[in-house]
Amino acid sequence: MEHLEITAKFIRGFADKTRLQILHSLMRKEKTVSELVEEIGVAQSRASQHLACLRDCGIVEGRQEGKFVYYSIKGEEIIRLLQMFETALKPVESLVACCETVEELTCTPAVRKE
Repeated sequence: MEHLEITAKFIRGFADKTRLQILHSLMRKEKTVSELVEEIGVAQSRASQHLACLRDCGIVEGRQEGKFVYYSIKGEEIIRLLQMFETALKPVESLVACCETVEELTCTPAVRKE
């Protein structure tokens, strides 16, 4: 797999609202699946699936303690990346909120009727 394909795959790990909720929660401290479920309000199976995706892509890691697995963000680089997303979003947030191109997964510019 070429480098750009791997990069795109890595970035898709962040391209989901539930995964971002999980990551923002884990920025504060490590948590179990149950704690994440309670905090972000998703089903346990859904949270577990998203955590597996994040873990498999090297974005989070799990630490076994007794019968619980505590998840945390894997490395300061990931935390800095999440912070950079927030910084980069601020000046364009209203444009991104209205952007339909991303939702359609197309790069064709919209034809303007004047």
